[in-house]
Amino acid sequence: MTYIIILSWALLYLVFSFSPQLPWATCNNYWNTDDCLDFSTINTTAQLTNQTLTTSAATEFWERRVLAISGGIEEIGSMRWEILLCVIVMWITCYFCIWKGVKSTGKVVYFTATFPYVMLLILLIRGLSLPGALQGVVFYLLPEPSRLLDPQVWMEAGAQIFFSYSVGVGSLMVLGSYNPYNNNCYKDCLWLCLLNSGTSVVAGFAVFSVLGFMSHEQGIPITEVAESGPGLAFIAYPQAVAMMPLPQLWSICFFVMLILLGLDTQFVAMEVVMTTIIDMFPTTMRRAGRRERLLLVFCLVCFFSQLVMLTEGGMYTFQLFDYYACNGACILFMCVFETLALAWLFGAERLHGIIKDMTGVRVNPFFKICWLYLTPLVSLTTFICSLVWYQPLTFNRWYVYPAWAYVLGWVLAVSSILLVPGLALYKVATGTGNLSQRLHHLCQPDPSCTLPQKGETELQHIVGEDQQQQLAVS
Repeated sequence: MTYIIILSWALLYLVFSFSPQLPWATCNNYWNTDDCLDFSTINTTAQLTNQTLTTSAATEFWERRVLAISGGIEEIGSMRWEILLCVIVMWITCYFCIWKGVKSTGKVVYFTATFPYVMLLILLIRGLSLPGALQGVVFYLLPEPSRLLDPQVWMEAGAQIFFSYSVGVGSLMVLGSYNPYNNNCYKDCLWLCLLNSGTSVVAGFAVFSVLGFMSHEQGIPITEVAESGPGLAFIAYPQAVAMMPLPQLWSICFFVMLILLGLDTQFVAMEVVMTTIIDMFPTTMRRAGRRERLLLVFCLVCFFSQLVMLTEGGMYTFQLFDYYACNGACILFMCVFETLALAWLFGAERLHGIIKDMTGVRVNPFFKICWLYLTPLVSLTTFICSLVWYQPLTFNRWYVYPAWAYVLGWVLAVSSILLVPGLALYKVATGTGNLSQRLHHLCQPDPSCTLPQKGETELQHIVGEDQQQQLAVS
């Protein structure tokens, strides 16, 4: 649900980008305070050191104009009607782009997945041509050795990898299920990893070159310029754009790219839900018109659930939901169960043989070690560490949530991770036979999971050949 909110903010910024003067570039607007600081007119270190209690024009536009943020989560405030309208536009766009299934979505994605690369290339070239860009690139490429010893850094990196590759949330399985049986998933996975990581690296150059420009213009260290989360997309980058020549052009490029990237993610998230429900009830849901009606209901439920995030106090709720319900610990917890079920219950050898049957390529034995040991161990260790080094959520480094909000956050987190062990316990409790028989039955692969082409006998033959070759080599 959070992606649509981010898309609505980006759409609102895109609309403002067509103004004769970017509204976050100056301090002479009705929402600005006396503490507003216009960085386009103050660019020396001496002047900046005299402005200790100031806020940037971009920050005031974000907090006072776009969000009109209240004093806390207890103060819901009024509805932000502009954001509400943008959310409605985004939901309508998503609905009509995927309502006919992957065939219609695929045609849309040809544009939404490729055009952002054009925008990224334009922003990269522009960023590298700015004064101070080299400073930002050096900061990007050279890590602080002391930070490499911080376990929190590695936990954040691991969680980011899981989110970046959509691991553990069903996206890859759902999209892969539409491929033909003999599609080379082995090669697809390799290209997916290379393309994803390569895009992240190139995007890093585009972002940090601009941050280096901001540091150069303001005369402050780049560590004080860098932001994360919404602050990067809606404060730091717009502020940098406002300091460039032709700011409207670069602002439009940036927010068009942001919207298209977000739409791709939202399409996949919605398709996961739709495909899962339809595959669970195929005889009912694959009738004409059923998918469109189910999608409409899903969109309406999500829309009305988001209304509280569109109020003046909505940002606090948004951060609470994002920090607890959508955090890396939840994904890691799910991945532990998924890898254990896949490698130990379904069987690593069985999976190895299926991939050989599908692609004609024998999988590197290292992958079986990953399935059986490395992946579940790394996921479990990172999950435990995230609990040990847990830090309560704060907003803008100063607002501390009330106790009931933290309880609500943990309820959101637990609700998303307990369904798997909860269903397992339910199956054990409602099964037939004694406890040992129930566990033995539940820990066996589904008999219906057979190879559609060569059958289980051929799979056992393939597995046997692999084992014989390994014995011969050893």
